[in-house]
Amino acid sequence: MSDLLVDPVSRFVEELTPVLGSIAQDVIPGVPREKTPTEVTMEAYNLVAAFIDSDSRHTDAELWSFIAAFAPRMTTMLAYASPNDVRKAGLVDGKRSWLAAPSLLFDILVEVDRQRGTAHSWRYYQLAMELAQAVCATDEVPSETELAALERFRNVMLRAIDRGGLRRPGGSTGAPASDAAAAKPPPPVQEPARPLEELLAELDGLVGLAPVKAEVKLVANLIKVQNLRKERGLPVMESSRHLVFTGNPGTGKTTVARLLAQIYRTLKVVDNGHLVETDRAGLVAGYVGQTALKVTEVFNSALQGVLLIDEAYALARGGDNDFGREAIDTLVKLVEDHRDDIVVIAAGYPNEMHTFVESNPGLRSRFPKTIHFPDYSTDELVEIFESMCKKASYTLTHPARDAITQWLDAQPRDKGFGNGRLARNLFEAAMAHQASRLVTIDNPTNEQLMELLPEDVVPVQPPTSPAGTS
Repeated sequence: MSDLLVDPVSRFVEELTPVLGSIAQDVIPGVPREKTPTEVTMEAYNLVAAFIDSDSRHTDAELWSFIAAFAPRMTTMLAYASPNDVRKAGLVDGKRSWLAAPSLLFDILVEVDRQRGTAHSWRYYQLAMELAQAVCATDEVPSETELAALERFRNVMLRAIDRGGLRRPGGSTGAPASDAAAAKPPPPVQEPARPLEELLAELDGLVGLAPVKAEVKLVANLIKVQNLRKERGLPVMESSRHLVFTGNPGTGKTTVARLLAQIYRTLKVVDNGHLVETDRAGLVAGYVGQTALKVTEVFNSALQGVLLIDEAYALARGGDNDFGREAIDTLVKLVEDHRDDIVVIAAGYPNEMHTFVESNPGLRSRFPKTIHFPDYSTDELVEIFESMCKKASYTLTHPARDAITQWLDAQPRDKGFGNGRLARNLFEAAMAHQASRLVTIDNPTNEQLMELLPEDVVPVQPPTSPAGTS
């Protein structure tokens, strides 16, 4: 369909033209006196051309949509052009650079919002994302480069909004939220689905995990584009939603899985968006025939949500006669029978998870994407520790912070490194040691009750064997 861009371009022009008309009536430095629909149309034109150029493909489908959207709005020969004519004229060549920074128009809207308390820049952001998603949807399979460009431009605009001190709808200001180890559980399923931007802001607020955040956003962008194609009656190449999470314990896999479950609900992949966690013990029984029933019961409890299988590689251990193999076979069949009703995430150590996926041909095809969760750096672990202090109304003195940093630096980053769990254990030990110190003080002040000193940060014993991989 060549008209895929017509509606989002129309919304962009029709909604922003009166906004700019009202702004131009005021004397604001840097704002032109008059803004016409033509100038707003050029803003949309540049955005669309930039996204078409983002992967250098310039496909016929993209260019026909480009022509259909802009030919009626421009006094040029575009109405008589073909995709080849657009290519020869270089109308979209080099436009990708337009996405590297906010446009003058967007910067003006941010400044006006800052002065007036309005939300025009947020509406521009929403309309620009609709344009970007429509461009991605013109091809049956959008390129990963195109989806990544969409995400980069999203971040360019959000950073500009944050720099302007503006509050994002949903209560987020772009500031760090909670650490991975202390994330809240998802809201009850009867509550309305949370807006995607709110969920992505919460994802951004997690400490560290930059590559994980990028992968999750690529997944979300692809689903949005596929949904748009379905709405327009365009063919969509179906792909498996199931994932493999790899990484050491305490790297935020469960936290991200909870957020991803809600993202899937918001994007209508599943209806409920709840997370069910299990492991080998929750799936494997001790007698012949019981494992399949146990797997089915757990699987059914996660329908219309996400099933997270922790230490999934343990199912593939024990040889061909082990009941874990029965669990895998049952899981593969259930996933196939309910391909549109659930998302399954298998989690564990990288090498072991490779062995797990290779243990059954059905797993290889149904779990095509792996997201790796890297270990936290010392600075990130200290940031997690400090966020726990803030939530519990403790203050960390500089000497105490130095003591924590030195101790964390000395810990080996080998398999089983505790990451966020280690930071939590250290924090809980510090609270206990501070309490023991304060009981010897008569009538301690509020400052003393809140303050953590170096002597409170007594090193904890790192766990010798991981309790899980989340």
